Amino acid sequence: MRSTDPRRHVPATGHAQREPELRLYGVNACLAAFAARPHDLRKVYLSEARLPRLREVLAHCVRARLGYRMVEEDDLRRLAASSHHEGVVFDMRPPQVPTLGQLLQSTVGTNASLLLWLDGVGNPHNLGAVLRSAAHFGAAAVLLPPGSGLALSGAAARVAEGGAEAVPLIRLADADAAQQQLRAAGYRLAATVPRGGQNLFECELAAKTVLIFGAETSGIGANLLQAASLLVGIPGSGAVESLNISTAAAVCLAEWRRRHPW
Repeated sequence: MRSTDPRRHVPATGHAQREPELRLYGVNACLAAFAARPHDLRKVYLSEARLPRLREVLAHCVRARLGYRMVEEDDLRRLAASSHHEGVVFDMRPPQVPTLGQLLQSTVGTNASLLLWLDGVGNPHNLGAVLRSAAHFGAAAVLLPPGSGLALSGAAARVAEGGAEAVPLIRLADADAAQQQLRAAGYRLAATVPRGGQNLFECELAAKTVLIFGAETSGIGANLLQAASLLVGIPGSGAVESLNISTAAAVCLAEWRRRHPW
């Protein structure tokens, strides 16, 4: 069912070299990706019930000579590898992502900028929820350290509900070098911790902040904790040890934005 492009480059070995593709599913995720970068669309699969919602997309497919197919529920579930496809699956080229240096250059002259650093986080649904909150509160990017198993996926993009198109996911080449770049650009590193941190609602949150979040089981790595100039905790009743990372991120994002409104 996958489309082929006879115009693509074929190396001398005779083996076809495919462009990298990202399989997206879910109405909001797919439509947000199409709105942001229609030139990256490669193929569309949809249920008959989604025809009215996707007329503009299908018209683009006709103009650009891209394939689209109406398929049944079982096919959509198989294509998406999920029952949460919402009647639509897109094959798209992955988004172009800036380097950390390019991102920092774009923030020169800005009064306030927030970045999120995810250390050891591995759940794509948590990533999607973080991207959704990051987009809502206007974070500039989500940073992934070397060795992170996270990547933008169909599952993460669906949970992000369009947030994956608004917030770039930047994989860092070297954690120590990245910290130096961030400090040189005026950012303060703030690590979130379940115990022993300053009260989020009372501590100083700099206008340019990198909020660091760790995995729920292992937390933030020791080296990164030592590198942070601020340890932050979210006060609570004590009935549970900590919040899920996506919930904690939303709380911290909201508090930072309250301090530094648009």
